[in-house]
This record gives sequence, structure tokens and C-alpha cells, in this order.
Amino acid sequence: MCARPTTPLTGREISFGEDEIIVSKTDPRGIITYANSVFLRVSGYREAELLGQPHNLIRHPDMPRCVFRLLWQTVRDGREIFAYVLNRAKNGDGYWVFAHVTPSYDRHGTITGYHSNRRVPHSDALAKVRPLYATLLAEERRHASPEAAIQASTDLITATLAQSGQTYSEFVFGLSAQTCLAASLR
Repeated sequence: MCARPTTPLTGREISFGEDEIIVSKTDPRGIITYANSVFLRVSGYREAELLGQPHNLIRHPDMPRCVFRLLWQTVRDGREIFAYVLNRAKNGDGYWVFAHVTPSYDRHGTITGYHSNRRVPHSDALAKVRPLYATLLAEERRHASPEAAIQASTDLITATLAQSGQTYSEFVFGLSAQTCLAASLR
């Protein structure tokens, strides 16, 4: 296993082309088995540094863990999920993605891994995601134990979305639909 990155965060955010897609595949435990050239370029890792490593190697510390809990619960249950994710490049830069993660199956219907396509998120959507994620992260940082932190932020996101009458998927799709509509009106 590879150690978590020790390069300090730069505070910079990088991006990639709107016509590009970051693609990765993992085994059922989240170990990277494939990374396309866009993933390699944006993350700053060489293929040999990524393959065989846990996908959380690129987890940015400013990303709420409860979103990853939701993501993993969803795909392990055999369902797809869309999520906004802040990742960390090897050099400490951050980069946002709009991720679509799906389970991969063998011919017997057993999950053999996961496939993720990531696109550049619209800035309008990020303007709504950032404050929610900042609130969730602040809640997580109030707790000493990682499990208590994740549970507290999971409870908070569930309550926040319930107040608006939405699930996380509805929140994400609502942002996507709003930004697509706004882009078409420009």
C-alpha cells in the first residue's frame, strides 16, 4: 500500500477541459485497476504510482467523509451515484469533479469492481455545493473520533436535505439541471 500524500496543500485549484473525462476503475475494495491519461495528467501521478493503490489516495482533506460513506454504501448496494467531489493532486493542488460511479458485474451478477467517469462541474453547481460541504466538514472536525465525525456529518446532511425535501441524488440532479438550463440560456 502507498502512503497518503505528504505534500502540503497548495491552496490552488486546477481543472481540466470540459470535453475531457477522467476515468478510473477499481476492484471491490476500491483498489485502482485502471486510470486513463486524463486522470494521470490531472492528478499528477504516474500510472505505476496509481495502479494497485486505494482510490482514496486522491482524497482531499477538505472533502466531507460522509459523502464518501454515501457513495460507497450506494455502489456496494449495486446502485449508481453522481456526486460532487474535491480531489487532491499529487502536488497538493485541489480539483473538483462531477463523478458518476457505477458497479461493474460479472456474468453471475456479482460486483467485480467500480467504474467512475468524472467531468468538470459547472461553477453554478459548485457555488451551492461548497457551502454545504464546508458545513459538513466543520461538523466532522468537531468530533475526535473518525466514526463519530462521519456519523455526525451524515446525520447533518440527511437532516439538511430532508428539510429541503430532497435526497442527495435529488440535490445533485437538481444542481445539474439548473446549471444546464442556465448554460443554455446564456
